Order: sequence, then structure tokens, then C-alpha cells
Amino acid sequence: MVKQVARVNLTAARIEALECPPDKSQSFVWDTQAPTLLLRVSNRGRKTYAFESRLDGRTIRLTIGDVKTWPLAKARTEANRLKALIDQGTDPREVKRQQQETRELRRQQQEAEAVSFGEVWQAYTADRWDKWGDHHRKDHQRLTRAPGKTKAGKPTIAGPLYCFWNDRLADMTPERIETWADEHGKNRPTVARLSWRLLRAFFAWCAEQPEYQAIVTSNPAKTKDAREALGSSKARTDSLLKTQLAAWFKTVQGVGNPTAAAYIQTMLLTGARPNELLALRWDDINTRWNSITLRDKDESKGGKDGTRDIPLTPYVRHLLASLPHRNEWVFSSAGRTKEGEPLDAPISTPHKLLRDANRVAGIGHVTFQGLRRSFGSLSEWLEIPAGVVAQIQGHKPSATAEKHYRVRPLDLLALHHNRFEAWILEQAGITFDPEQAGGLRIVAGKEAQR
Repeated sequence: MVKQVARVNLTAARIEALECPPDKSQSFVWDTQAPTLLLRVSNRGRKTYAFESRLDGRTIRLTIGDVKTWPLAKARTEANRLKALIDQGTDPREVKRQQQETRELRRQQQEAEAVSFGEVWQAYTADRWDKWGDHHRKDHQRLTRAPGKTKAGKPTIAGPLYCFWNDRLADMTPERIETWADEHGKNRPTVARLSWRLLRAFFAWCAEQPEYQAIVTSNPAKTKDAREALGSSKARTDSLLKTQLAAWFKTVQGVGNPTAAAYIQTMLLTGARPNELLALRWDDINTRWNSITLRDKDESKGGKDGTRDIPLTPYVRHLLASLPHRNEWVFSSAGRTKEGEPLDAPISTPHKLLRDANRVAGIGHVTFQGLRRSFGSLSEWLEIPAGVVAQIQGHKPSATAEKHYRVRPLDLLALHHNRFEAWILEQAGITFDPEQAGGLRIVAGKEAQR
């Protein structure tokens, strides 16, 4: 405690006249009306009010404020208030610390409540990006995409979740999401259900983050009304029939893009997933052992090497042999960059070509997933074991015996797969002699630019 050197009845005039002795860094004057109020004068001329008292035998001093901003009467009132706390056994410094913490929490709460859905969504995707597959990442980008225009100038519609982008996260209530679900469930039910599932996962993540826990106390997307508004997905049944194969193959083989035609036929003959075939590289084809290595999403999720090997059947080998080696991709794009350089990428999924081929062939709506479904359905005509079909298509074993007691080597799969392909070609009316078909080769020059 600084030694008391003066006690006076502070007035505005006395405060103005007080100066610090030249041989000291600061001096103090105590007030007579409020004994715990003191005036501190520095050698630089600054004057501030302070409070000083004792609690549990220890001196407590707190700065009240500058005399320019604190009127004397207000400073005396504050000193008396602090003295009352001391008399109650309360440390004013602890009270001040708690008040600061409360203000800081309130400030953080206000900042958190002001944050938008779009800002938090970006933080969420950045945190989870490395844990997702490529297809799942694209879903998160596609479903929050802003409206825009294609390269041809045609307008594009916004993703179903974009309407929330600038909303405050605090305003994402169950009622808001139920209204959204009711609207999109009528117009875009399939994509809305996917968006809703992503939204539920997003809010579950928010509830685990300290900065958002005060806002997301429960998952606002997880309500019965939202689920019922979106409805349940129906099992798709689009598939090629045996009697449709001849017309379908004839039409597909006549499309103007040879690479897309080969891709569409290979889809049916391998039963692979669309993205698995698009990701196929020339290094994934083994002509010595007649095998194709595909990147399998289910295998990768299971913690294995993320690939599976399927047979390279004769007609598929013939189709791939006709493709140009533009780059590392088997189904390579013939496009070019803005700088005029060849585009190092596979083709885009040729949905329009498939739709046009189906229409010309007089066949109903059959998607690429429908071609994969056709592989499994048509294989039953030959009574191929279900486990063989599942292994070729990359489905997980559905029974204990399949999972633990069936190990089928590639040559056994090829026995069934080659028979299936030959039967498909027979139904399609395609004459093909594997012995006379050419092998895979590098196509150069003008032919490579097709």
C-alpha cells in the first residue's frame, strides 16, 4: 500500500491544480468524502481516479478512470460501491473478471449467431474434405451451387441448398427446413432427399464444434415432418430386356462419338459403376492376364487397397483396342483447353447420347445405373452364380458363406463372364470372332483426334 501523503476534500479546482513533485514518478491524494477514493497524478500530468482498500489483510487497488471522463461525483459513487463489496467479503477484482468473461461470452455468442450457413458450410467441407470420396465431395458442391450459365449461355438452376447460403445459422429452425422440404419434395424429390441427408450430417457436425454448440442445440433437419414431406425413395427398375438387345446395340454402335459408344457398351458388358469406368487408365488394363483393375468405392471404404480386378472379356478388349491413346485415360476426351492444348481428362458421362440411343431404338428410359442393373438381371438367363455377378460388379458379400468361404480367382470369374458376353452378343445379333479380333494397340496421327 502506497504511503498516504495527503487527504483533502477533492474539488474540481483542486484536481486541476494538483501536480506531481518533480522528484517522483507519481503522487497520490485521498478524498475525505469517500475515504477509499484516491487521485493519482503522474509526472507526465495524467490524472486518474483509483480505489484502494483492504480485504483479508491485503491491499486491493483498482483503477476507476481518467478525470477527464469520470466526473468527481461519479467516481465517489463508484468508490463507495466497491467499498460495499469489500465489506461483504467480495473481491471487486473477481467481480470485474466475471463481468469481463460474461461480456466476452456474449460477444462470442453474438458473433456466432451472426455467422451465415454458407460460411459454416465452407468450414464443414474443409474439415471433412479429406475423409470423403470424390463423388461425395462433388455432391456437396453441386447441391449448394449458385445459379449461373453454361458455356453455351444457358441458365442453370441453383442447388437445393443454395437458398440457405446467406441465412444466419441461428435462423435454421426446424420450421424453416420443413418449409424447404415441403417445397422441394414436390418438385425435386430425389435430389431433395440427398440434400436433406447432407444437411442432417452438417448439423450433426455443428453440434460437435464448440463455436456452434450454443446455436445448434439439436438437429433442426431431423424432424418427422421434414422426412414425410420429402417422401421415401422408390426402387428403380429401369433395365434392358433380352428382346431389346439387338435394337439397342445397333443404335449405340451408330452414335457419332466412337469413344462414348465404346463406353456405353462396356458399361453393359462389365456391370461396372459409371465413375469406375470413366476413371479407367491404360495402366489398369492387363493384356497378359486379361484383366481390368477398377477403383472400387466399397473396397476403399472397407480399408483395403481400393481396387478390384474383373475379367477383360474378348469383345470388351476389342472395343478398347479401337480407342485412341490420347493420354492416360482409356475413355479420353477429344476436347481442348482454352490455350488450345489437348484436354487431359476422360469424357463426361454421355447421358444425352444414351437417351437418344434409347429413343431411336424404341426403348424406354434406361440410365447408366440401369445398364449396371441389366448386367445383373440378364445374367440370370444363364444361371450364373449370384456370388460371381456380385464379385464382378463390386457388391459386398451378402451371406456368411460368400464372405468367408468363397474365394474365386480371376480365371473362374472369366469362365462365367466370357460366357455371358458371348450370349449377349448372340442376342444382339453381333457376329464376333475373338480369334480374329485385333489386340490393344496405340492409335496415332489423325485417327487419334477422333
